[in-house]
Order: sequence, then C-alpha cells, then structure tokens
Amino acid sequence: MWAKSLRTKIRYNGASTYKQAERMKKLPIGISTLADIINDGYVYVDKTPYVQMLTDTGKYYFLSRPRRFGKSLLVDTLHQLFAGNEPLFRGLHIHPHWDWTITYPVIRISFGSGQLRNRAELDEKTGELLRINQQALGITCTETSHSGCFAELIRAAKAKYGRNVVVLVDEYDKPILDNIRNPAVAAEMRDGLRNFYSVIKDNDASIRFALLTGVSKFSKVSLFSGLNNLNDITLDTRYSALCGYTQGELEHGFAEHLQGADMTLVQQWYNGYNWLGESVYNPFDMLLFIDGGKKFLPYWFETATPSFLLEILRQRPFYLPDLEALRMDYKKLGDFDVDKIHLETLLFQTGYLTIKQEVIDLPGSLPEYVLTYPNNEVRYSLMGYLLDNYFTDTRPERSAIRQALIRNDFTVLEHHFRALFDNIAHQNYTNNPIAEYEGYYASVMYAFLCSLSLDTRAEESSNKGRVDITLRLPLINGAKRVYIFEFKMVEGTEGDGSALAQIKHKDYAAPYRDGEHRIFLIGMEFNAQVRNFVRFEWEEA
Repeated sequence: MWAKSLRTKIRYNGASTYKQAERMKKLPIGISTLADIINDGYVYVDKTPYVQMLTDTGKYYFLSRPRRFGKSLLVDTLHQLFAGNEPLFRGLHIHPHWDWTITYPVIRISFGSGQLRNRAELDEKTGELLRINQQALGITCTETSHSGCFAELIRAAKAKYGRNVVVLVDEYDKPILDNIRNPAVAAEMRDGLRNFYSVIKDNDASIRFALLTGVSKFSKVSLFSGLNNLNDITLDTRYSALCGYTQGELEHGFAEHLQGADMTLVQQWYNGYNWLGESVYNPFDMLLFIDGGKKFLPYWFETATPSFLLEILRQRPFYLPDLEALRMDYKKLGDFDVDKIHLETLLFQTGYLTIKQEVIDLPGSLPEYVLTYPNNEVRYSLMGYLLDNYFTDTRPERSAIRQALIRNDFTVLEHHFRALFDNIAHQNYTNNPIAEYEGYYASVMYAFLCSLSLDTRAEESSNKGRVDITLRLPLINGAKRVYIFEFKMVEGTEGDGSALAQIKHKDYAAPYRDGEHRIFLIGMEFNAQVRNFVRFEWEEA
C-alpha cells in the first residue's frame, strides 16, 4: 500500500516528491499497537507524560471517550509499559522516570471486535478472552464460572510472578451499546458485565493498576454498582488531552505532512473536542485528512452511522437549533443507562457534542455545562444525516439552493425552499405536534443550511432578542454576506409580514453593520395546514 502510494506520487509529481515521502514518517492509520508504530517508522504522538501521571498518582481509573480517539493505543501503551518492554519507550518522556527492572503480569480484556447479539454470545466471548489471558500468563483456571475464573486468574498471576496484577479493559461497554435499541438484550449484557467487572474490586490486594475504557459512561448504580472504587477521569482537566491530538502535538508531530494546509480551516473543521481542558482533534480524522490530500471531508463521521439517533428522535422530537448551545447539569451529563437514555447525554458521550463552557452559578454549587458541536465536520454531517433520514431526502435541492445563495438569486431560492418543504414525507407530520409550531420549520431550515457546509448559527442573542437563524457567507465579489432569517406561524394562507417586520423592528442586523458585510433580511411565514411557507419576503438592509 505504501509503495503503491509512492509510485502514484512519482507519476504525477516527480522524483522530488518520492524523496520527501521517504523522509517523512508514515501515518499510523488504524494502528493501535505501540510496537508497530515505534518499530515500523510511524508518527507517534508521545502521551507518556499523562501515562506517568496516571501510574504515579492512582490505581483504579475509568475513561470515556468517543470512538476512534486512541483509547486502544492508550491501553496497549500501558500494557507494554507494565510488561517492561523498555526498547519501545526509548526517547519518550516516561523512559527515564520508569523502573525497568520491575515487570508486572497484565490481564487484558477487549470487547472491541465483532458484535455480540445476546447473552449467550457475550458469555462465549468472555470465555474466549479468559482463555487467551490464561495462555499468555501460563495459568489454567479451575473455577468454571467466568467471574470465578477471572478472580482466580488475578490471584494466580500474582502468586506466579510475585507482583500485583495490571488489569486493562478496552471497549468495556460495546456489548451493551451494540444492543442499545433492544433494551431487554442490552440490560442482559449490562447485568452480565457488571458481575464480571465486580471481580476487580474484590481483588484489590492483588492489583497494581486497573483501567476501564469505553464510549459511554453508565450510571454508577447500574453497571458499576459492584465497582465503585474507580476514579472517573473523563472530565478531569489534567487528562483532557490524554487521547486525541492537541494543536501543538499536531503541528509538531505532523509538520511536514501538513505543509500547505490552511490551518485555520483545519481547526474549524476538525479541532474542538473538549473535556474541561485543552481541546483536541480526533486522530483518525487528521490521519485521513492528511492521507487524503488535505481535502475537507467528514472522515470520522462516516466511520459509523448514528442510527440510534433516529430511533430516539422518532420517540421524542427535538428542536435541533438547541444543539448550538445545550445546557445540561452535572448529573444528567453522566447519568446513562439502557432504560434511561437522554439524547443530549448520548450525543455528548458519542462525540457529536462537546463541552463549550462549565458554569458554576454559586460558590459550592454543582456545575452545569454548555454543550455544542465540536467542529464543522460534526455540525454539517450530523445535520445532513438527520435531515435526510428523519425529515426528508433533501439532496435534490442542495446544489440548487447553494448556487442560488452564491448568486444571490432570491427568486430561485424561494422556489427551492418551497420544494424542500413539499418533499417532506407525510409521516413526519402524522402524530407530530411539533409540525404545528415554527420550531419544526426552523429545525428543518437549520439542519438544511448546515448540511450545505455553510456557516449557520441558530438562536444568536442580541440586546434586542434572539435571531432564529444567521447564515454567513465568506468573501464573494468583494464582500462578505450575512442572511438573517426569522420564522413565524400564521393562521391565514397569505401571511401578514410579521416575520420580516420583527427583524427590522428589533434591528437584528445591527452586529453586522461594520462596512464589511452585505446584510439580507429574510422573513418566512408558515401555515400548519399548508405545511409550507405562505409568505417569503426579503430585503437588503
């Protein structure tokens, strides 16, 4: 694959590109094994300062991060460190700070591969993982139950090697999440895993270090009721950048690879994941961005389809513009279980929303969090996905409306906006009370404009009110443009002009009167019976 890539570059760019590619380290796309990265010449972003802090200051840890954030590489790094694989760490931060004369037996469990569809398959997989660890440690269990074998394995490993055991669990929650749309099966998986993981606490005297990682953070009274001694570092400021690339790490580790890239756009598209510390990039995103010729595409988003969102939205319609700035309290952010799924919590834990701000209103009070999209990739892609799968297939209108905006052709714009709402599937109106209110149409318009990869903002505040939607276009024909939308529900079939009048009366255009923008005001008035807008007015401010 690497050689073929180089030959392709030679054909188009000549021998100089070949020599440059030879000098650059390879991109570790899809590689989560430290030995492969170090020994085979791949770029490695040194996360061992965080690993040192983990191993020096604590014993039991839990970490939740979205998919493809480097959790498996973190687990493997810990495995190699405790196993004493010293050559892999030469030149890394932790090397002079670690006692390489001591090695520890490591038990490593991962539910990352395959999809388990029922409790029987979970039990079979658990037995397989226990057998793999027995073989690696040269130990044979006599206990027949999985929890009994796990406990025996920990005690026997300590006895055999004379050191306390390291327990590493990756993708601890995947059997549950794979069945989240079937609560009965998901609950069976949760109960089986809870019994299995509780062994870790019961064997404290034989354990040196333990880490559990996964995507979701389940309620402590459900999955972790038998393992309540874990230090949850998910929102620990010190470990915010434990997984992912910071801006400095990206620019240092991939300097040659990023030559010629517009780093301002790179930040807007891919940076922004935050857990109360320094924001980070998703590693998978950045590796594919570089490898794909630095094209701005939704690499991370397309690795999995968030179909679970559709199921939840069908059960509980959601006002999509609220995702720009969603406020959640401390308990709700981490209060997740198979029979208590909050859409906002799930969006945060799976990486579609991130923390924008921590709010503590009064000294000593529990914090609240303002959530928003981490970046443009997620904003544009998530809205496009939800629009096409929950509201309607909007692909026929996207190109036409985008071009109409670029040309500033309001006649064509009105025509295709009307076609957009005409195409909404009938079932989205049936038994859907939100369709009677302007919030429904605002959600459709907001999601649609975001899906065009345009700078769309909802519910922006001014000193005179909140604007429904603001759309910004970059410099075109010597000027930036801003479009200010207001939506109203009206009784009649002709409208009354109140939408445009409100924009003008409250002077929503004031923040953009800077001499750099052309400002356009658009009022759209909808009628629930017509299921479309009955008045479309615009003017340039």
